[in-house]
Amino acid sequence: MTSTKSADRAYDVIRLQILNGTLQAGARIVEAELARDLNSSRTPVREALRRLEAEGLVEVLPHRGARVTGWTADDLREIYDLRSALEALAGDRAASLITPSDLVALDGLCDHMEEIGSESNIPARDHYSRLNNEFHEIIREASGSVRLVAMLHGVVGVPLIVRTFHLYQEADMHRSSMHHREIVSALRAGDGVWAGSVLRAHVLAAKFTLLGNGSATADLQ
Repeated sequence: MTSTKSADRAYDVIRLQILNGTLQAGARIVEAELARDLNSSRTPVREALRRLEAEGLVEVLPHRGARVTGWTADDLREIYDLRSALEALAGDRAASLITPSDLVALDGLCDHMEEIGSESNIPARDHYSRLNNEFHEIIREASGSVRLVAMLHGVVGVPLIVRTFHLYQEADMHRSSMHHREIVSALRAGDGVWAGSVLRAHVLAAKFTLLGNGSATADLQ
C-alpha cells in the first residue's frame, strides 16, 4: 500500500472513530498505538492527524501527541447564543437583498437535503452538513455585510456542526428541513422579521438538542 493510501486509510479510520464516539472529545490519540492497530508506520498516521487538525477535529500538541477537540457546555451555550443572534440578523438583512437565483439555489439545497436526511450513515450526514453550510452561507452572503459574515465564520465551527448532525435523530432532521423551507418562504416574501425569527429558532433548536442530551454534550467535551 502506498504512503498516500495508508494516510487516507488512517484518516478515514480516525475520523470515523471521532464521529461515532469511539474516540470521545478530549481523548488522547497516540501515534504509535494507531500505527500498530492499522499495521502501518507512524508517518501515515501523522499525516492523517495533520488533516484532521486542519478540519478542527483534533488538536496536535507539541511533544505530547494529539487529542480529540472538545467543547464544554458553557462553550456550546456561548457559541449557539452568538450564532442564533447573528444568523437572525443575516436573515433579516438578506430578505430585502436576496436574488431570485439565490432563492432557486436554496430551493435546490432543500430538495437535496430532504433526499438524504433520512440516511443516518456517516457519509450521508457529512454530505448533509456540507449542504446545510452552503444553504446558510448563501443567506449570510446575501446579507450584504462583510463584517457580519466574518463574525459568523468566527462562531460557526464546521467541526462542531458536523458532529452536531451526527447526533441528530430522525425527528431532529425533519425539524431542520421544515425550518429550511420556512426560511426560504420568508426570504421569498421579503419578510426580514419572519426570516430572522425562524433562523433564530432553527439555531436554538440545535442548541437544545445538544445541551438537552447529557451524553451528547459529554461527547463534545
